[in-house]
Amino acid sequence: MPLYEYSCDECSQKVELLIRGDEKPECSHCHSKKLTKLLSVVRGHVSGSGGGPAPAEMCGRPQCGMGGCQGLG
Repeated sequence: MPLYEYSCDECSQKVELLIRGDEKPECSHCHSKKLTKLLSVVRGHVSGSGGGPAPAEMCGRPQCGMGGCQGLG
């Protein structure tokens, strides 16, 4: 059962909802059914020795993908 992110058009709250089958999403704050589905960010675990920069902080060099990045710049 997929977990989706929505933004409520009525109260502007962002909500994560578990949607089953053909169930219609509803805002958990104001109970409106006027929701806009958001693009979710996929996250994953990167194996390695740890202690390196977070993926968003990698410099883009090939070494970053192998945990060898020496930082930004």
